[in-house]
Amino acid sequence: MLDFLMHNIFFIIFGVVILTVLLIDLLYVGKDHHTISLKESLTWTTIWISLAIGFYFFIRYYGHMVHDISDWQTLKEYVALYNPSLRLPEDSFESALEAYRRATATNYITGYLLEYTLSIDNVFVILMILTAFSVDPRNYKQVLFWGILGAIVLRFIFIFVGSALIHKFSWLLLVFGAFLVYSGIHMYLGRNKNQKIETRDHWLVKFLSRHFNIYPDYIQHHFWKRVDGKFFFTPLFIVLIMIEFTDVIFALDSIPAIFSITTDPYIVFFSNIFAIIGLRSLFFLLVKVVNLFHYLKVGISFLLVFVGFKLLFHHWLDSIGYQTVYSLYIIAATLVISILASVIFPERKKVLVQ
Repeated sequence: MLDFLMHNIFFIIFGVVILTVLLIDLLYVGKDHHTISLKESLTWTTIWISLAIGFYFFIRYYGHMVHDISDWQTLKEYVALYNPSLRLPEDSFESALEAYRRATATNYITGYLLEYTLSIDNVFVILMILTAFSVDPRNYKQVLFWGILGAIVLRFIFIFVGSALIHKFSWLLLVFGAFLVYSGIHMYLGRNKNQKIETRDHWLVKFLSRHFNIYPDYIQHHFWKRVDGKFFFTPLFIVLIMIEFTDVIFALDSIPAIFSITTDPYIVFFSNIFAIIGLRSLFFLLVKVVNLFHYLKVGISFLLVFVGFKLLFHHWLDSIGYQTVYSLYIIAATLVISILASVIFPERKKVLVQ
């Protein structure tokens, strides 16, 4: 038992930290039902981003704990499996371990920034769902908390299954790449379309209504309630299921995208976890400024196409010495340019002609 705990000490600590963060989010941040202000959303967004950056420094100096690397053999096995393009110094094990930690930390922060950026489009769709179902803004926090908790579980399954499949069938990277290029082009072409959800006609609403007792009205912040001795799900439960379903759809983009950065399932999972944990505060922040950054969709479309091409041509890129840090620069530059372009060239309001 002691050997098991020592071998898995990193994941035990990581699990405790994540559970602590989620409990803080549930018991403190979400302890009451009120509309989140811009100041509050900005504060918590800063906290979650700082936590993610702090984890970068942990990986930078203690990243060998992830795969329990303690000798040349385990280090070379890891590099051969997850980062074959990494060239390790041969002069000493410490120098090689330093190179490994530096590369792993870069992969993590690049993946995190990519996932966080791609989450922006997810936020817009979630806002559309909440608006379409006329959810009280005071209940946004609770719905998003449980939606994000479910997303963590689903991402965990997708990432580790996807990583196993990629290492067994390497050609899947080409399929993912082509799909991401298509998704990016499709998003760009439809960026100006007004998306709308017809709640009564949505197939998921119809399915749930046929198979479960759905109460016709919201009952405060409850997902289900017993009324006159009969158990009912409320419309808020349907909203939660739709948000979970939406995350599954977006995972089809975001998870293949991060595999363009690294195929190490742990680094992919860490990047996703920290991006998802900060999604709720990011949602409330973007809700306040959503109309200011109209070029973000263009930037996200470009990133999807970029990582798609990176997957399609990953062998060639490895052969010419392409490094993950280049992707970090491109992702960061795209995000900054999209925001600056939105500020410098504000969207023109349409004038209705009488």
